Amino acid sequence: MTLRNRGSVLVGAGILLSRIAGLVRQRVLAYYLGLGDAADVFAAAFRVPNLLQNLFGEGALSASFIPSYSRLLGEGREEEARRLAGAVLSILSLVVAIIVTGGVLAAPTIANLLAPEWTGEKRLLMEQLIRILFPGAGLLVFSAWCLGVLNSHRRFLLSYAAPVVWNLAIIAAVLLAGGAGGMGRVVVWAAWGSVAGSLQVAVQWPMVREVGGAIWYRSWVSVPDVGIVVATFLPALLSRGALQFVAFVDLYLAQFLGTSAVAVLAAAQVLYTLPVSLFGMSISAAELPEMSRERGDTDAIAGSLRVRLDAATQRLAFYIAPSAVAFLFLGGVLAGAIYQTGKFTAADSQYVWIVLAGSATGLLASTLARLYASAFYSLRDTRTPLRAALIRVALATVLGAVAALLVPGWLGIDPKWGAVGLTATAGFSGHIEFLILRRGLCRRIGRFSLPQTELAKLWGAALLAGLVATGVRLLLGALAPLPMAAVVVPLFCATYLAATHTMDIPEAAVLTSRLVRRVRR
Repeated sequence: MTLRNRGSVLVGAGILLSRIAGLVRQRVLAYYLGLGDAADVFAAAFRVPNLLQNLFGEGALSASFIPSYSRLLGEGREEEARRLAGAVLSILSLVVAIIVTGGVLAAPTIANLLAPEWTGEKRLLMEQLIRILFPGAGLLVFSAWCLGVLNSHRRFLLSYAAPVVWNLAIIAAVLLAGGAGGMGRVVVWAAWGSVAGSLQVAVQWPMVREVGGAIWYRSWVSVPDVGIVVATFLPALLSRGALQFVAFVDLYLAQFLGTSAVAVLAAAQVLYTLPVSLFGMSISAAELPEMSRERGDTDAIAGSLRVRLDAATQRLAFYIAPSAVAFLFLGGVLAGAIYQTGKFTAADSQYVWIVLAGSATGLLASTLARLYASAFYSLRDTRTPLRAALIRVALATVLGAVAALLVPGWLGIDPKWGAVGLTATAGFSGHIEFLILRRGLCRRIGRFSLPQTELAKLWGAALLAGLVATGVRLLLGALAPLPMAAVVVPLFCATYLAATHTMDIPEAAVLTSRLVRRVRR
C-alpha cells in the first residue's frame, strides 16, 4: 500500500469510527425527539459547535497551518516547526477566549439571528442551549489544532477517531436524561454531553507531545512563519465561512417551512456528509500535507500535483458516484434503518429520503471541490477557493430562497417540500464551485484527467446496482427498516463492485483483491 493510500485509509478508518458513533447518537436522539419542536431547536443550536469545528478543524486552520508546518518538517527544521505550532496555539487561545465569552453573552442575539420566527419556550430553550454549547465549541478548536499537528506527522487515525469520545458523551447524557422531564430536558442534557465530549482534546494531546515534542505557548512576534499562516488563514476562514453561511441561510429559510423542516435538514445532512467525510475528507486530508511537502522547481511541483490529483480524483469518483445513487434509490431504507424508532415514524423517514435525494445531485462535484481546494491551499493560494466559495454562496442563497419559499406555492404543494429545494439548489451551486476550481487548477498546474469514459462506467454500474437493490426492496415488501437495510445495502454494494470489476475499473480490481486476501486470512 502506498504512503498516500495508507494515509487516506487511516483517515477513513478514524472517520468511520466517529461516524458510526455519530449515527448511534442520531438514532438515540431520534428515539426521544422525533422531528418535533425540540429536535428543531437542538438541530439549530447544534450549528454552533459544528460551525467552529468546520471552520477551524476542516477548513481555515488546516488550510493555513498544515502547509507551513508540513513544509518545515519536510525541510528538517523541526525546532522551527515546534515554535510555529506553539505560536499558533497562543493565537488560538486568545481567539477562543474571545469567541466563547462573546457567544455566551450574546446568546439572545444569536438565537434571534438563527431563528427569528421562534418565540416563547422554543426561543428560551434555544438561548439556553447556545450558552451551554459555546464553551465546548471552544475546546473543539484546540482539538482542531491537535489534528493539524498529527496530520502533518502522518498520524491520521487518532485525529479523526477522537470525536468518538464526543459522540459517546452525548449518547450517555441523553440516556441518563431519558424521557423523564420532557424533551426539553433531553436536549439540555445532550448539550452538556457535547461540552463534556469536547474534552476529546485530552485523548489527542499525548500523541501530539510524542510526535511534535515540547510544544509550548510562544509569542507569535518572534516566529516569522506566523505571518504566512495568518495571511492564508483569513482568506481560508472567509472561504469556509462562506460555505457555512449557506447552512445558516438554509436554517433561516427552513423556519418558514413548518415544524420539523430544520430537524429534517439536519437528519439528511448526517447521511449526506457520511460519504463526503469517509472518502472526500479522508483523501483530501491525507493529500494536503503530502502536497505541501513537495519541493523542486515549479514544473516539478506542478507535475507531482497532477499525478496526485489524477489518482485522487479517480478514487473519489469510484466511491462517491455509488453513494449519490444510493441516496436516490435507497435513501428511505437508510433513513429508516438509522432513525426510525420511538417518536421517529416511517413518514419521517420518507421525508428525510426526499430531502436527501436533493443533496445527492451535487455530491460528487462538492466532494471533488474539497480536493481541489486542498490543492490550492498546498500552493498557498487561498484566494481562488474564496472566490469560488463566494460564487457558490450567492447562487445557493438566491436559488435556495426561490426554491424553498416560492416554488411550492407555484406547484400547489405542501410548503414543507421547500426543504428539497434547499438541498437541490445547494447541489447545483456545488457544481459551479467545482467547475471554477478545476478550471483554475488546470491554468495553474496544467490539465489533469477527469476521465469521462470511466465516469460513465461508474454511473452506469451504480444505476444498475440501484435498480437491482430497488427490485429486491419491492419484493421484500413491508420488512422492518433494519432487516431491509441488512439485505439491500450489501446487495447494492456487491452489484456495484461486480459491475465495475467486470468493466476493468482499476479501483475495483484493487478493492476486490484486498477483500479476497482478507477472506483467505
